Amino acid sequence: MTETINCKVLILGAGPGGYVAAIRAGQLGLDTVIVEGENPGGTCLNIGCIPSKAMIHAADEFEKVMHFTGENALGISLEKPKLDFKKTVAWKDDIVRKLTGGIAGLFRKNKVKHIAGWGTMIDGKTCEVKTKDGVVTVKAENVILATGSVPIEIPSLPYGDKIISSTEALSLDKVPGKLVVIGGGYIGLELGIAYAKLGAKVTVVEALERVLAQYDKELTKPVVTSLKNLGIEVLSNTKAKGLSKDGKSLLIETKDGSEEKIAADKILVTVGRRAKTEGWGLEGLDLTMNGRVVAIDDKCQTSMTGVYAIGDLTGEPMLAHRAMAQGEMVAEIIAGQNCTFDKVSIPAVCFTDPEIVTAGLSPDQAQDAGYETKVGVFPFSANGRAMTMESEDGFVRIVARKDNHVVLGIQAVGKGVSELSAAFSLALEMGARLEDVAGTIHAHPTQSEGFQEAALKTLGHALHI
Repeated sequence: MTETINCKVLILGAGPGGYVAAIRAGQLGLDTVIVEGENPGGTCLNIGCIPSKAMIHAADEFEKVMHFTGENALGISLEKPKLDFKKTVAWKDDIVRKLTGGIAGLFRKNKVKHIAGWGTMIDGKTCEVKTKDGVVTVKAENVILATGSVPIEIPSLPYGDKIISSTEALSLDKVPGKLVVIGGGYIGLELGIAYAKLGAKVTVVEALERVLAQYDKELTKPVVTSLKNLGIEVLSNTKAKGLSKDGKSLLIETKDGSEEKIAADKILVTVGRRAKTEGWGLEGLDLTMNGRVVAIDDKCQTSMTGVYAIGDLTGEPMLAHRAMAQGEMVAEIIAGQNCTFDKVSIPAVCFTDPEIVTAGLSPDQAQDAGYETKVGVFPFSANGRAMTMESEDGFVRIVARKDNHVVLGIQAVGKGVSELSAAFSLALEMGARLEDVAGTIHAHPTQSEGFQEAALKTLGHALHI
């Protein structure tokens, strides 16, 4: 079967950016087609953000029960629990199915045509899609490229069998006895911590001097302490070389140049992601590149008229919510609205134990940008709600201009602080001053009081420290 479809908007890729662009375009009455070779939702929903958080939650619950099998301050006593890991994975998969089904339903609701198949751009207006029923040619007035990203491979450690990416790590049939994680960034540590809580002996191999190097040391200290408490061994300044001859161990090169072996049942490679620039016809387009990613302006317009690019394809920060915001904006631009992408804050969350949130500028980034700053830190050890949750590690930190007290950045580390990210971003987007945050009544007892107290501390009169 061959078929030709004409439309106003063609979206290549149904990840977070692509599906949001399609839904918004449909809401605006634009004739929209979205092409995706796999389930809607992209990496984030199917094999990334959502399933990993489900696994993290299951691990947290299992570790919590294990905690109560021994001495504890709450006086709770339980027998040692058992883990049916296949059932855990099935629960995670069911969440993914519900959400992907929900996206498909939203496509129908908003009259978006979803073509299931792999698309290849022939030119800036035409895409050929290989479906199970044949080739469908889509001709569009406007194209949104949302092809996402893929895990980076280590040439000496190609994926397969013992060597896995985060995708396979979320679908194992059992908890590995010995798990080696290559890469101490947020993906590696999130999954490494989860598997350690589920009973694996975890070793992290990091080529840099410390884990979570994208964050400053103060933010990562509570996480490093947690790694030690969970029995996770971190080998910094260490390079992964390849498998041993018998295939049972990972060969590593330590800081002093010596070679050692680490026994492993599974080796999880998490050394980053790269834009997916192959397999969909980039070579047939005349796009200006910014290194290995597609160059865009503040409207997500590429160098070709009527061709837009969003999400991971356009580089850092590779975050689902950035892609979503870009997708929504581009749909509105195509509909004739005057929009530009000018976000003060794109928050980032690391779902380690404890969690890390960053929004806006860090103290060092603010200084590098030429600002004279005031910085205030309020520890959760002085927060009543944190005490009642046995989660006193961590803090909230505010960075503000010294002259007019406008808030430039907010960071936090602690249990559940991911839920503070919206408040942090809202303050930044609204141009809040320290006095605005300090003068806002925060509900008691909550961890959010740490935000208010950090502002008060920066002003020189914290109340509870």
